[in-house]
Amino acid sequence: MGLVQIRQLRAIALDLGLLAGHLLLYPTGLRQERPPAPPPSGAAARPPTDGRAHRPVLLLHGFIDNRSVFVPLRRSLGRHGRTQIEALNYSPLLCDLRTAAALLGRHVEEVCARTGHGQVDVIGHSLGGLIARYYVQRLGGDARVHTLVTLGTPHSGTRIAPLLSAHPLVRQMCPDSEVITELRQPAPDCRTRFIAFWSDVDQLMIPAETARIDHPDVISQNIRVNGIGHLALAVHSSVAVRIREALDAPDEAPADASGTVSVA
Repeated sequence: MGLVQIRQLRAIALDLGLLAGHLLLYPTGLRQERPPAPPPSGAAARPPTDGRAHRPVLLLHGFIDNRSVFVPLRRSLGRHGRTQIEALNYSPLLCDLRTAAALLGRHVEEVCARTGHGQVDVIGHSLGGLIARYYVQRLGGDARVHTLVTLGTPHSGTRIAPLLSAHPLVRQMCPDSEVITELRQPAPDCRTRFIAFWSDVDQLMIPAETARIDHPDVISQNIRVNGIGHLALAVHSSVAVRIREALDAPDEAPADASGTVSVA
């Protein structure tokens, strides 16, 4: 057995272990998250952004999942100063990614109005990253999303999708789908910064490089993660560190920069 096969088996074993733990948490994330309660009526008025230097962070899960997948990442971000973190559930009964992208857009507007921030950061796992990208590139979301972090997202479409193509959302992740074709179209003056994490042993991204974002009109950074699978991208501590660094990076970070996360 070669080294590549050994690493793939290790990644599968890790994902299976994480999946078992995630199934225990899954019921806790079925309900849509409630927005933070407003301050008491007698509280002194403060600007919504007072004392909150960081932009709000929105988390968007993958297919047939919910916000519970982000529990470890959310804790990591919270421990390092991110106080405004919200997760958005979308229904697996949705039949069009574009509908989910529009729902995300309405939620972003609500968060901006409630917090007083003009922009947010979005982290999307798998299909969630593709929904967020569609919102940014096709629905004008680049005015609201400062940084979009994607984790194992099929930016160029994944060839595993035809094997599971009974669901319309899965078909939209195929390389020749209308959605993927739309995302290849020009996106002049797109203002959002894209950070795409992709794994060399991601079992659901075929080929693995499809989780990279390569578009001439967007500011992008692709970060390769060695040795962990699809589910682990959303929960692994090493990835969480790099996500925090990406969100805190200055706007002048060079386009098309790359990086690597090595996991023991």
